[in-house]
Amino acid sequence: MKHLFEFLNTETSASKVDTLISCTKNEREILKTLTKNYIQGSSSVVVYELFAQLYDTSKNEHLSHLDDIKSLYDKGWITQSFGFFKEQKANFALLSLLHSEISLSNSFLKLLEVGSLSLELPEISAYSDHLGYLKDQFLRIELYEKRSLFSGSSKAKKHINEQILECETHIKKCLELSKINLKIEQIFKENGLNEKEQILFLALLKQEYIVGEQMGAELSSLLALIGDDEFERASAKNLLDESSKLVENGLIEYDEILNAFGNITQSFFIQDEILQEIMHPQSTKTDKKLKLENIVKEQEIFELIEPTTNINDVVLNEQTKELLESILKQVDKKVLARLNSWGVKSRKGIDAKIIFYGEAGTGKTMSAVSLAKSLKKQVLSFDCSKILSKYVGESEQNVRKIFDSYKEICKKTKSEPVLLLNEADQFLSTRVSGGNNIDKMHNQMQNIFLEQIERFEGVLIATTNFLESLDSAFSRRFDYKIEFKKPDFKARLAIWRKILPENASFEDGFDVAKLAEYSLSGAQIVLVLKNTALKVATKDDGIFCFEDFKAAIERELSSAFGEEKRVGLLR
Repeated sequence: MKHLFEFLNTETSASKVDTLISCTKNEREILKTLTKNYIQGSSSVVVYELFAQLYDTSKNEHLSHLDDIKSLYDKGWITQSFGFFKEQKANFALLSLLHSEISLSNSFLKLLEVGSLSLELPEISAYSDHLGYLKDQFLRIELYEKRSLFSGSSKAKKHINEQILECETHIKKCLELSKINLKIEQIFKENGLNEKEQILFLALLKQEYIVGEQMGAELSSLLALIGDDEFERASAKNLLDESSKLVENGLIEYDEILNAFGNITQSFFIQDEILQEIMHPQSTKTDKKLKLENIVKEQEIFELIEPTTNINDVVLNEQTKELLESILKQVDKKVLARLNSWGVKSRKGIDAKIIFYGEAGTGKTMSAVSLAKSLKKQVLSFDCSKILSKYVGESEQNVRKIFDSYKEICKKTKSEPVLLLNEADQFLSTRVSGGNNIDKMHNQMQNIFLEQIERFEGVLIATTNFLESLDSAFSRRFDYKIEFKKPDFKARLAIWRKILPENASFEDGFDVAKLAEYSLSGAQIVLVLKNTALKVATKDDGIFCFEDFKAAIERELSSAFGEEKRVGLLR
């Protein structure tokens, strides 16, 4: 503590601390008095009470020293204990400082202790683990937090900027030497985050580590880190809105809360799954996926589907696409906040019970899987045709087993996959009034299914070729009933263009519009392409010709059910 004693015991500006702080005689006396108060147990003091120790307040001579208080703040040697100095404006009143409470800054206390203002950075070396990397990054964020307390171009702010540059240069050089895979750097790269977005993410991560719970950070405090003035902060708001990379990519999320002043504010925090991946880097998504696969395999009930296409990859008519997009809006934080505030919704996760109905091959299953992809979920698929049992009572037990197993999987994996019930015709059809045992068993099975649907939480999609015979009790319990029609010419043309191989060779004058003239379902178009491709692959030239497609189309149409032969399909 020699620098502290030297500063207190030297009457002139000859101490090492004095050579670094660049203060006037009056400013030095203020700092000296604050330091004496500090070591005697008073960490903060009201400016007027401080002046009373130094000047004759009865003659108002202390008022001329308010400039010294402001100067010391701008240099970074003192801070306000409650609140911070506002941005300097033309009508800024020095008198507003007279009854404010001030204390010595951490920077000045460190200067008294070690006699230096330099950062204590370790030697430049490769990061051996993510903890060393985080320590440096959190120091960097701490410097940004300090800088946000100062306005304009004060000496203190200039000095902190120099420290930030020093810290960032240190991190960059350590990263260049590092060979380990750092999860946070991987997140930055995969999501294309710019420097400001990285600072916001790291600031939220620092809070998670230090506070230890998801308290969240308010929008204004985050924007203060990346904007020097009100204009810059307002311009940076788009980095945290719904369409931003941070929010849209699922890296961070927010809650809307009512503060003590009656205003609604946004509180941001790291998305839980991302946070777990960072804090426990050994527990990767691959591990979670394998865990889910193993549990599903043990259950021997569901097929686990990993979606590869999202809803934008599916060719749908406008009305159907509009309905699916309205379902996706449930993940919008503003929508969730409003539904929760109205008491309409209490769960944080998305809830939707949906029926997809329409002819075979119109894209019901593909749309269900693609919707799951857009919701960032996997799919547990169950073939409902397997539910019937010749033994009385087993069908009812099997229905319960579907939902009990789903809940168990969700609990064990801490996830909520989409539950897809394919070919759910027998569940959804009108209950029969016959008195035989088969009818009674069928009705009992449907009653159990109805009960489970009522209590279901999450996303459930049931597909069926029927809707005319849908029991009204089921109709009331599904949020959406979405029809899938056979594609018209425009939709068929879009499907053909989407699936034709880009790197293939086609005959001169090949016109894809001619293929779209044939009335095929989406599934039939895919099948025709596969059969045609197999044939073309055996040809010497490997060139796709219209006649090859025509032959495959005619073969498909002749082997498929005609309109007069179709059974159980909507017209």
